[in-house]
Amino acid sequence: MGVTVLVVISTTQYKSDLIQTKGSWQASFMLFLHAVAFSYAYISLDTGTGALILFGSVQITMILLSFIAGTRLQYLEWVGIVVAFFGLIYLVLPGVSAPSLSGFLLMTTAGIAWGIYTLKGRQSTNPLMDTTFNFARTIPFITILLLLTFRNAEFSLEGIVLASLSGGLASSVGYTIWYSALKGLSSTQAAVVQLSVPIIAALGGVVFVSESVTFRLLLSTSLILAGIILVISSRYQPQRG
Repeated sequence: MGVTVLVVISTTQYKSDLIQTKGSWQASFMLFLHAVAFSYAYISLDTGTGALILFGSVQITMILLSFIAGTRLQYLEWVGIVVAFFGLIYLVLPGVSAPSLSGFLLMTTAGIAWGIYTLKGRQSTNPLMDTTFNFARTIPFITILLLLTFRNAEFSLEGIVLASLSGGLASSVGYTIWYSALKGLSSTQAAVVQLSVPIIAALGGVVFVSESVTFRLLLSTSLILAGIILVISSRYQPQRG
């Protein structure tokens, strides 16, 4: 479904003067690996535990690869990372339990894959076309997975509808917007900004399913946003030496 939506959008938005890029097989495999590992990990993980492992591994992956590439973090970036990550821990702490080994390894794999996919996106000159081709290239991997798991698969109308909406709208369009946003972010900034996702999800619960606004939510939101602001503002600080 995601591929179909992206192809339709790409066709309607096509202009001859656009730079025609086609993503990469590496990015496509990382996208597929992230989705599969994420899905299977949550079979044995609580929501809070999974979020902590996922976003922790994403941050570590992106910052480590950036460090290997020669990027050195400024003082404000280190402070912002610590503050934002503490906010995430405080948010999910009530739901954190000791993870199963398989769940931990799967979610860590999902985080590493997403970190690499994000870093690949910073090179994108045409986010819409790159995302379209990246999604299209996952089809062979998905086909192989279906052949291996079809016998044990369970289908329901609700599941099919939710999967279609998730892949066709939330993922395909959302990933395109993310690739577009990456142009204005460093690797470290992109890593930390993603810590806002659990906050957005929690606020969505407040707005759409009438969940209560708690002191924990307000404080963790403040900490994560403060950390993000510190990391982003570091680019405007004068460089030393």
